[in-house]
Amino acid sequence: MSKTVLEVTDLVRHYPLPKESLFAKPRFVYALNGVSFQIKEGKSFGIVGESGCGKSTLARNVMALEETDSGSVKILGDEVVGKNFNELRPMRQHFQMVFQDPYGSLDPHHTVGRIVAEPLAALAPLSAQEKSDRVKEVLMSVGLKATDTEKYPHEFSGGQRQRIAIARALITRPALIVADEPVSALDVSVQAQVLNLLRDLQDSFGVTYMFISHDLAVVEYLCDEVAVMYLGSIVEKGRTEDLFARPAHPYTRILLDAVPKPAAGNKRNRIRLSGNVTGQTEKRSGCSFQDRCPMATNRCKEEAPKLRKVESDHLAACHFSDDLLSQAD
Repeated sequence: MSKTVLEVTDLVRHYPLPKESLFAKPRFVYALNGVSFQIKEGKSFGIVGESGCGKSTLARNVMALEETDSGSVKILGDEVVGKNFNELRPMRQHFQMVFQDPYGSLDPHHTVGRIVAEPLAALAPLSAQEKSDRVKEVLMSVGLKATDTEKYPHEFSGGQRQRIAIARALITRPALIVADEPVSALDVSVQAQVLNLLRDLQDSFGVTYMFISHDLAVVEYLCDEVAVMYLGSIVEKGRTEDLFARPAHPYTRILLDAVPKPAAGNKRNRIRLSGNVTGQTEKRSGCSFQDRCPMATNRCKEEAPKLRKVESDHLAACHFSDDLLSQAD
């Protein structure tokens, strides 16, 4: 059995909003509403969903970049929720992050060598030579030159900058890398290069990825498992090939149907969104997807579906998952 690198349990994050008046009730943005999942060693776990569903909030909470209201985040068995800065500092060598913007995530005033070496502060003190050797080694592992250490970020293309960001994440030899839309700002051809690099690094170093994206094709290519998020909750989760071939939630089905496919490969009837998006500031009874779902009934308004097993290693939060699976047969 592979060991669990990341274990998230009932993670909740609600952001308070300013009161409209002195006596008004408190209002919140319900960004995360009890999210749970695990990632095994050496695997890639994809998080997909439209903008505003809570993907980036989940990434920040996993990385302990902001406070969590309740729930648990364990990395290699160690709890990170509730830890202060000094307690987290030595733990950060085990988990690093690659951000979306390869232009804004690198300090333009620092050399590449200094940028890549920055996370080494979380490790035991290293000599200047040891740091230099480690930086050159990791730069070459992502396809850059050892001599690039003296250059500045503006001297590189977008794809090369993202390689620098990946090198910075790899420098501590972490068990987990959280990648938040790492290729969305890149050209398609450069996206392919970075994705292939991530795969090669996983094969070479056994890195575990939590990969956040709205691009289903990217997730299908890179990830072993996928979780689909909607308004702060996971509505479907399973092995990538199972979920893409046999979606068991109408939201997942709609996302997949929205991807253009050759006519010969598009055999099932498409279902489309209806209604309006429920705001993240509203907390209602029943299913969060009820206002947009073409399959919704009175039951969906009254009873919130639980995330349950619909097939082996395949979970969905929908009262009509069995109907959707029968349509895929």
